[in-house]
Amino acid sequence: MKRFTIISAILCCLGLAAAAQEKKEDEDRNVDARLHIGKEDTARSHTYVSLGTDGIKVSSKRLDSINQGRKVKLHFLMLDLGINALNDRTDYSSPAAQQYLQVPGDKKNSNLFSLRQGKSINVNIWPVLMDIRLLKTRSQKISLYTGAGLQLYNFKFNKDITYLNNTSPMLIEDTVQFSKNKLAFAYVSIPLMVNFKTRMGGNFWVTYGLGVIGGYCFDSWTKQISDERGKQKNHDQFNFQKFNLNLSGEIGINGYIRFYGTYQITNMYQNSLVQNPYCIGIRFFGV
Repeated sequence: MKRFTIISAILCCLGLAAAAQEKKEDEDRNVDARLHIGKEDTARSHTYVSLGTDGIKVSSKRLDSINQGRKVKLHFLMLDLGINALNDRTDYSSPAAQQYLQVPGDKKNSNLFSLRQGKSINVNIWPVLMDIRLLKTRSQKISLYTGAGLQLYNFKFNKDITYLNNTSPMLIEDTVQFSKNKLAFAYVSIPLMVNFKTRMGGNFWVTYGLGVIGGYCFDSWTKQISDERGKQKNHDQFNFQKFNLNLSGEIGINGYIRFYGTYQITNMYQNSLVQNPYCIGIRFFGV
């Protein structure tokens, strides 16, 4: 936990430190409330920072003039907060599944992996994204964006199951009752998304997009809490894939609210089971 918390903090700091100057939006852009830090002078060029629903911006009269007409710009800090679920496509009668699941025969089914849905959380942190404008008219905007960030997945189980990786990976039904039984992953990820904004009237813009996200799992672990054993953490690869690929989509009202969803098209496991995580949630400070 400490490792990816530190990495998250470093990435966020890099995003803020890298704050390059960004072009002011055209007059058609929806105006929202902003917190301004600094001073804007009509006679001299002063840099100021603003925080709004579309993220963090650094700007000035001189910088805006330089950036005018720019087709590539940086967007700072996009944050996702959502809920995880599993699409279980395992053939539980297969020899691989039977060998991997060291539990009673009547429990070798998808119910073994039932989740505490409200506590199975997905958090994605995108400190810096490159926004490439493909089209801009009075009623339509299209852009391509990419960058790097962190994807954090937490799956909290209802059942008292434990992942082991002593001599060979396996899953067992434990002998104690857990008050918390969590499986977690941390990925370094790169998104490639196409975003559309369509004017519905006045300053009312509908935003939507789709794309893919590829990631590398640099840490996976379990966290279990019980009266008998206290709090235990076990960092291991177990039987999980190191790389993942997700389909991703977003939709919302620009400047007001935005939703996202992802579906992992690669299997979580190297072999034995076939499960695909997916999540839906709210996106803050979207491109």
